[in-house]
Amino acid sequence: MKVPTGPSGPYRLLARALTAGVLVSASACSLHGVMRPADAPSVEPPATSAAPSLTDAQASAALITQGELGGRWSATQGGATWRDGLLKTRTDAPDCQRLLDGLYAEDLLGEPTGARAVVGLDESGNAAQLRYQVAAYAAPSEVDAKLAWLRTLPSKCAQFTSTDVRGGRLNVTVVPSVLPGVGDAREGLRLTMSDASAANAGDGSGAAPMLTLDFAAVRVGDRAVSLTNGGLGGAAQDSTQQAVQIGTQRLQDVLAGRPPTTAPVEPTTVPATPTTAPVKPTTRPVHPTTAPVKPTTRPVHPTTAPVNPLTGRPTEPLTESPADTDNTTADPADTADTADTADTAGTADTADTADTADTADTAQEG
Repeated sequence: MKVPTGPSGPYRLLARALTAGVLVSASACSLHGVMRPADAPSVEPPATSAAPSLTDAQASAALITQGELGGRWSATQGGATWRDGLLKTRTDAPDCQRLLDGLYAEDLLGEPTGARAVVGLDESGNAAQLRYQVAAYAAPSEVDAKLAWLRTLPSKCAQFTSTDVRGGRLNVTVVPSVLPGVGDAREGLRLTMSDASAANAGDGSGAAPMLTLDFAAVRVGDRAVSLTNGGLGGAAQDSTQQAVQIGTQRLQDVLAGRPPTTAPVEPTTVPATPTTAPVKPTTRPVHPTTAPVKPTTRPVHPTTAPVNPLTGRPTEPLTESPADTDNTTADPADTADTADTADTAGTADTADTADTADTADTAQEG
């Protein structure tokens, strides 16, 4: 039997097909070996560190100051004793107990994960205390979840009873508190406590609140401001709203790198301005009221001319120089002098006449 040495006809086609399949498989294996993911170089993303959303310096700069709330506020002198006696009470309602614990520990928004800053203030009017905090949290959703829970408390804990460490019973009331529309989200509560035994006395008057306490929180991104304000003498709601308004704006300004738009209240008194001007001297240097006195005397001119010894008469007419004439006109004293001169001259003439008459009589007698 002759064995064919090569494929022919249908066998040739089958052999070619088998050969092609083997080559394709080999190629696929080769490519698979080349492109294996394990052989590709591993690429690691660069390590990046997210910048903190709030620094310690920013948190401190965002705190409110005592001057921004008015003159009756000052730096705190320490925690009030009512915190231990009234907030550390027990109740059977879980949400209400969580509220009391959070007010005592000052962490109703949870534990901050970033920077924080706190300031405490005391009010002189009703002995209230205000604790104000600025802090950063893990995410905005974390703060929003706490705010949503706080929003349910006026219905869940509208009225409940708590027991203090001595067994005394307290009636607690929780109502919502209206806040300014600032920040990204906000929530406010007002809690009051009164003596349950006095309320159950049956006189119908009820019991005066032993404690009134406001809580407020405002979220700004993943940061938040929160505060408690109140005491045994009550809580001024306008102080709570003012602190929320000023504090939220202060935080937004600090985060934006702007100077704060609010500043501490300026003192109400300013240095008194003198009401009188410096007195000007009422006397002036006295100018002389009289002019220098001109000398009233002048060199005296002779009032008589030289006399002829033979005739006894003046040898020349008696006249004044032009200067003397001018002086006579200007000065009344000169006129008087002239008159005197005339009189003198007249007297001389009379004497001369008498002498002449005597001479004539003597001639006749001789």
